[in-house]
Amino acid sequence: MDRHWNLKRANKGAVRLVEFILGSVPTGPVNLADALLSPAVLRPFVVNWQEVALHFIRGVQADAIADGAPEASSLLTRLLSYEGLPALLQSAALEEAPRPLLPIHMRKSDTSLHFFTTIATLGTPQDITVQEIRIENFFPMDEPTNRFFREPA
Repeated sequence: MDRHWNLKRANKGAVRLVEFILGSVPTGPVNLADALLSPAVLRPFVVNWQEVALHFIRGVQADAIADGAPEASSLLTRLLSYEGLPALLQSAALEEAPRPLLPIHMRKSDTSLHFFTTIATLGTPQDITVQEIRIENFFPMDEPTNRFFREPA
């Protein structure tokens, strides 16, 4: 994804997860922060949504402050318009340090998936193109989730 959370590429595991949760893969541009925090996309399937939302919205806030670009500010404004996000931010302790990984629990019907995600950035001050790239990795936290990603659909 780029620095504004726009999906650039996804591997087979990510595609399988999205197909399972949503029934199909979106055909147009996808903003991962939007998809995760929107009540109309992934939010209904994220069991620990408050924890996940707080992690992501703080990341977008930090990006908007550091970046100063209109796209970053616009994304933050859009995300904060979603029901429950402003109240969640106000109720959360500000002194909590961001964690390098985030546990996510997703559930659809009888299938429950537990994994953690971490986001890596690459680059040096001399290479702005590489610095724009973020790589998100999902790792299974239990055997049923591991099987979900390893076995053929």
